[in-house]
Amino acid sequence: MRDRYTYPFDRRRPVEIVCVIIQIKAKGIAMKKAVWRLFRHNALGLFLCLIIGCAFAAPVHAAVTLHNSLLAVSVNPQDGSYEIRAHALQAPVLAARVGAEVDHRWLRSSDYPHHTAAENSFKDDLGPGRQVAITFTGLSSEPDLVCILRLYDELPYGTVEVEVVNHTSKSVSVEAIRDVDATGSPQVNLGGPEGADRVMFESYSEDPTIKIGGLDQAPKGIYFGVRDGLIYNSRSRQSLFLAALTADRFMTVLHLKVQKAPIGTSAIDSFTVDSTGTTEGVLQRDDIAPDQQVELSLSIAPGQTLGSERLMFAAGPYYHAQLEAYGAAVRRLHHARVSSMPPMGWWSWTAFYGGMNEGEVLTNAKWLATHLKSLGFNFCHLDEGYDYARGEYLTTNATQFPDGMRKVGYKITNLGLKLAVWTAPFEVSQRAWVYEHHKDWLVHDAQGRPIRIAYVHQHVDPLYALDTTNPGAQQYLRKTYRVLTREWGVRYIKLDFMDSSAIEGHFYRPNTTGLEAERIGLKIIRESVGNGVLLDKDGSAMLGPVGLVDEGRIAPDTGHSFEASRDADPNIAARYYMNRNFFISDPDAFSVSTEVEPEQSWHNRKKPLTLDEAEVQIVIAAVAGGMYDIGDDLPTLASTPDRLALVENRNLLRMVELRRAAVPLDLMTFPAQDKMPSEYFLKEDARQSMLAVFNWTKVVRSHTLELSSLGLPTGHPYEAYDALHGDQPVSIDGGRLVLADQPSHSVRVIKIVDTSVPAAPPSVSVDFPKTVQTGEAATLRAAASAQGVPALSYHWDFGDGTSGTGPKVSHAYTRAADYNVKLTVDGMDGIPAEKGFTVAVQGALKTAFHLLENRRYVEPGSK
Repeated sequence: MRDRYTYPFDRRRPVEIVCVIIQIKAKGIAMKKAVWRLFRHNALGLFLCLIIGCAFAAPVHAAVTLHNSLLAVSVNPQDGSYEIRAHALQAPVLAARVGAEVDHRWLRSSDYPHHTAAENSFKDDLGPGRQVAITFTGLSSEPDLVCILRLYDELPYGTVEVEVVNHTSKSVSVEAIRDVDATGSPQVNLGGPEGADRVMFESYSEDPTIKIGGLDQAPKGIYFGVRDGLIYNSRSRQSLFLAALTADRFMTVLHLKVQKAPIGTSAIDSFTVDSTGTTEGVLQRDDIAPDQQVELSLSIAPGQTLGSERLMFAAGPYYHAQLEAYGAAVRRLHHARVSSMPPMGWWSWTAFYGGMNEGEVLTNAKWLATHLKSLGFNFCHLDEGYDYARGEYLTTNATQFPDGMRKVGYKITNLGLKLAVWTAPFEVSQRAWVYEHHKDWLVHDAQGRPIRIAYVHQHVDPLYALDTTNPGAQQYLRKTYRVLTREWGVRYIKLDFMDSSAIEGHFYRPNTTGLEAERIGLKIIRESVGNGVLLDKDGSAMLGPVGLVDEGRIAPDTGHSFEASRDADPNIAARYYMNRNFFISDPDAFSVSTEVEPEQSWHNRKKPLTLDEAEVQIVIAAVAGGMYDIGDDLPTLASTPDRLALVENRNLLRMVELRRAAVPLDLMTFPAQDKMPSEYFLKEDARQSMLAVFNWTKVVRSHTLELSSLGLPTGHPYEAYDALHGDQPVSIDGGRLVLADQPSHSVRVIKIVDTSVPAAPPSVSVDFPKTVQTGEAATLRAAASAQGVPALSYHWDFGDGTSGTGPKVSHAYTRAADYNVKLTVDGMDGIPAEKGFTVAVQGALKTAFHLLENRRYVEPGSK
């Protein structure tokens, strides 16, 4: 505050120091001036200055502690740092200070000479609780910091946010805001030796494979993560979970540096969590030239405040519950779009890659419609290859699609299939019309050049990022996605490579971050396609697209190899809680055929999948509980009935229809020999459960599982069956399943039935209008009780020779009569529920013109 209140001090430095202290601490200008006059005119003034200065310079701070049923958060009265405690542990799990990088210099809360703490109650979108705001002040010519700690009354977590408050007379630039700067010893204390800590940090996007390992396994001595991190101690079985609840402007980045030591004795050297730009994350996967890399720097004008993202913290013995509580919080905060059925169909990429052509696509579409549509496989998904260039999707690649995509799309929909296409919405290649005519629509570097972010393939056709804040680029997006959906008939769109294009740079709208620009573009696309089209977040960070997309990729690209499945497993396991919380999970397509890819180099696709490996591919997709796409050239399956049987397997199809992800039981506890999670459990209802056990290793493995450890009631009679091989009986010995001598590269799927629970239909309620007018659309709804047998599908017979599917349908009757409507709901236990009711239709149809009632239709989102 010295820059605001300055006085003509003489050279008596001790006196000057005392008066500076008084100026910082005194309340109000009048008091400061009075003290100064005393000092200037008599010795008594100096004496009073010393007394008052000492009183203000050494304030007594009361400790502040917040509690709920699982956690306690306290503020250190000496320096304003905070501590997080779990009730099961004596010592703090985490002690931390906060900070910010301002004008390329780090300001830490411990640098500030003064802090105050204010406690009060709050209520936000997640619920009520108590909070404490710690304000750090007193650094000359520097902004203040405010740390806001919240603990919810009825939820098992709290949050921390940090604000940079610019009270100075000049603008400042912020590069990062630090929510966690661990200061304890040890830095994370989970009640067991640090060498027993196991770490799981989220990756920037769905690729690469997430590393789950001990401190001594940290890649190059550091765990780098984006958005969330879980640290679990295998001795104490306690964990610490930190995760971003928002991604409005910043990417949340975690750094855990390790002091390497002999195996089992490594320790955490430093641990920080920052709200910052995307540059470090992007560079994990893409090679942007050093002179084009842009560091995030947001300007804060005098009197303005900039806050970090909201960081959730949880600690205690139940890491699965922590992950699931986080998923539920994200669903509530961001209004996730999770109500649709998981898309099932065929995907062109691993069948033909970028070389697919019109004939191959239509042959596979016909085979899909003939053989698999009745099982629910009704999406025909065309990946990259139909388009002329990235960033020019409305121009068809005439070499491979000579009839154009509109005609191909009509042929596909005429088969009763739903058309789906791939796009990379914010990438523009050098061959595209946008690059040729509107380089001003691209994100630029400091020299005004478009930033090259990658190449389409092997250093051919450079790629750039679309500036979604530019009005011209926004109109390009609107036109592209309206034509795809309203002229071509596309019902599902993949949105790929948003991780590569979410770069920091110079935008048309100043002070915009890469994540802000991405979300601006996604909002435009959602408005353009409407709510009836499914959008799939492919390559991108996980949190930003929530609420705008329906599906989200959670695993790396698959392929015709066991290695592809093994690479996908840690990501599918680590993100299981996202399904139906963030979006419908997209684990990528599965392959079960003997197809090989001699022209493709990744995943060793030159050797066909064994039948065991094909089973692994389809089961790892099924346990995700989301999208279920076949990635094979479909006619080849006809010659291999055992592999086609995997696609038709009713046990796996019911897992997908249930729409729940299986829980990875050993997510953080898998034996070192297994190298990654291997055991997945899905409780389908009170009667039936599914257990999948993978062997990812090159040697024979055995697993023994107590039924009680799966959460199944003890003392009940159980039967078990091999779900992949004709439901052959599997023995249960003394309340345990012993899966002995499981071959390498294989999976066992066991159906467990509690025979004390009788098979039953779903308990269904129906909401319908008793009377409707002719020609008016009536809405009919059905819902299965959450406490009963889950409903898998809904089939309506409207009584007039027409039918519909789904829990919510709309129907208009054309003639007055009483119609007997019948609803059939298929359930998990194989026994359908049936409901019948009557709808009275009244009135005559209007057949005359009523021109005065005509209204113009306006496209949603149009301007």
